[in-house]
Amino acid sequence: MRVLRLLVPAVLCALVPSAAAPAGGPPGVVSVRPLTALDRAFAAYAERTPAPDHWTGGDSTYSVRTPAGELWVFSDTFLGTIRPDGSRSPVTGDGGTTPFLHNSFVLWGPAGPRTVTGRDHAGRPASVVPEPDAGSWYWARAGVMEGREAAVVYVRYARTGPGPLDVAARGSVLARFTPGRGRPRSLTPLPAVPRVAWGAWLERQGRYTYVYGTEPDGSGGHHVRLARVAGPGLRGPWAYWTADGRWSADPARAARLTGPGGAPLRTSDELSVVRHGAWYALVTQRADRPFSAEVCLAWSRGPGGPFTRPRPVWTAPEAGPYGTYRDADVIAYNPHEHPELERPGELVVSYNVNSLDPAGVLRRAAVYRPRFVRVVLRPPAR
Repeated sequence: MRVLRLLVPAVLCALVPSAAAPAGGPPGVVSVRPLTALDRAFAAYAERTPAPDHWTGGDSTYSVRTPAGELWVFSDTFLGTIRPDGSRSPVTGDGGTTPFLHNSFVLWGPAGPRTVTGRDHAGRPASVVPEPDAGSWYWARAGVMEGREAAVVYVRYARTGPGPLDVAARGSVLARFTPGRGRPRSLTPLPAVPRVAWGAWLERQGRYTYVYGTEPDGSGGHHVRLARVAGPGLRGPWAYWTADGRWSADPARAARLTGPGGAPLRTSDELSVVRHGAWYALVTQRADRPFSAEVCLAWSRGPGGPFTRPRPVWTAPEAGPYGTYRDADVIAYNPHEHPELERPGELVVSYNVNSLDPAGVLRRAAVYRPRFVRVVLRPPAR
């Protein structure tokens, strides 16, 4: 169940000590407002179709624009039907009728949205990237287009013990899909760096794709490392950003990215680093408070940092005992950007909402859906 992942402190990010921004100063934030059109569109889709293989909620919420439409990439996913009272049946593994998958798609094409899943041997809905064995599964990460295929990174997770926090990443793969199809055309293992889960973000600039990976920090949050690959895909030789600001073919030299003055940069497990003019915007989550509902924004002159201090720009109104659900178990986590949906001078950012109580997302199906905000920027100072 998704709660296993939520309990991991990976959803936290730590603020680093303040320092002066690079010369000229990054863009400022004019306003941040809910993007209610997207919120309502996903809510309407989740609640409209009574079918056993219909999407009713998911998280991660990456996106890729494809020739077939906007491909929304989800990790843990509920399918099925939402009852008239807003609840859903327990999952099939607990005797209910709600299918539960570790990854799925919603393809939003010209004719509207449709759920895309794999199929098991009996023809029932299954994860688009199947579980490799009984003790492990794949959670989705970022994707890009590679020719006419969608290339999406998935991280394999496995249990390391009986407790809810006893899970760990076991490597990353690149899955290639024909948009709208529920099975990958290929799975390619990605280079391994101990404890690093690649694909937290993919940023294509010029002839390179920049690949961000996250590494759990024992004190909460994640460190970030950076690699780059020439060409449209991730199959070529990788080079790693080093502590002296160079690129090396040696994965052992991959350095942790930093904040002001070389201070450690800690982020959420999922994030984004997107170029806006001369600056790169890092969207992550605050981490000096457990399960903070604050979305943070930092800036850098280059893809490898150093980044300015991550500053909160939005507090998810759904979360916590004083949030819209009046439920201390409701949390928000793992924000990132959707640049293909943006206009100049803005960021479109999603974040996930969930409950630490597994029964909470059954009682109120509407909790477990992405939310969106639009961040309007002020041009950078000159």
